[in-house]
Amino acid sequence: MKRLGQRTGWAAVIAALPLVILASLSTPAAARQYADLVMDARTGKVLHSQNADTRLHPASLTKMMTLYVAFEAVERGEISLDTKVRISKAAAAEPASKLYLKAGSSIELRYLIRAAAVKSANDAAHAIADAVGGSVPGFAARMNRTAKALGMRNTTFKNPHGLTQSGHLSTARDMSVLGRHLFYDYPEYYNLFSRITTDAKVTTVANTNRRLLSSYRGADGIKTGYTNAAGSNLVASAERGDVRIIATVFGGSSAAARNKRVAELLDLGFRKAPKYAKVDKPRKPNYAVASARTVVRSSAVPQARPAHVIALAAARSNIVIAEADIQQALEEAQEAPAAESGLPEELVARSLRPSRRPRPRRSPPRRRSSPSPARPAPGRPICAPRHRPPW
Repeated sequence: MKRLGQRTGWAAVIAALPLVILASLSTPAAARQYADLVMDARTGKVLHSQNADTRLHPASLTKMMTLYVAFEAVERGEISLDTKVRISKAAAAEPASKLYLKAGSSIELRYLIRAAAVKSANDAAHAIADAVGGSVPGFAARMNRTAKALGMRNTTFKNPHGLTQSGHLSTARDMSVLGRHLFYDYPEYYNLFSRITTDAKVTTVANTNRRLLSSYRGADGIKTGYTNAAGSNLVASAERGDVRIIATVFGGSSAAARNKRVAELLDLGFRKAPKYAKVDKPRKPNYAVASARTVVRSSAVPQARPAHVIALAAARSNIVIAEADIQQALEEAQEAPAAESGLPEELVARSLRPSRRPRPRRSPPRRRSSPSPARPAPGRPICAPRHRPPW
């Protein structure tokens, strides 16, 4: 009887293992904490907050600091926007979102900055860290020094891209402070965050924040972030008249839910903020660069592009946006539970697979009994195209 009881106990433990494993797999999503903050960017005054000082996973909001340090390095003459950066094996191996840069290839820093700001490319962020900091640990140390100088008291960076790592944490308050510094400290670069698409040299990339930028009046930035541990994060900024509001959300259940909440918070900020207020710009970090490099010549001012080049770039941008929207819709459909659609999981999965259209059967050519047609008049081509290509 004793052995039988032991066997029964072990059987119960084995039977419960799948439930324990399933619970452990779903823990990160279930344990996501929500936090938000609304700030008047002109004065830095907080208009609303919830769990604003709770240390959470920042995800790709981390790239805001990566870009801030890169802007600072260019300003101090440590590196130029035209400096060609060699892509390491570690950078090329970073998971998506990425530019799919090849190890050993070289690309100018300006394109890495665009890709990190607009597409949130992890390989580009890693390459920036290698170029500016010499290595990821060295760059992370500089990120933490800058965060401390900016007053981000509850933030610790471990990497330049924001992929989940033990101890890599920040808060809604600290990220709002960083967003405000990006706007006031480096206004010449801030337009990056409002670009719906941009040229990243190897390809044209679409903005991960394009839906809010296109739907909310006055929105012009700043950065999205997502990992399974973090949920959907966003630091957004919008300007109406003389009022600029920054709204930050951590732990959104989805991109759509996050954008909806951010829009509500921005509305709240515009309602609460005074119409006129004296702008109190934050101060830049006051510290000396530990190991300044040789001063390099600043980048040349880009020349205006011809009209046909601008039109072609706009057409390519529309194609990139459409492809990105389709890809995002497919990803959201795959992440949504089958129960929401009311259909069996197998049927939902089958419907998301690309369908193969059968090739149309070609009918055999008909034999003509009549004699061959008369030759065309002299000077007229036999196969004259109806429309000539524009080029």
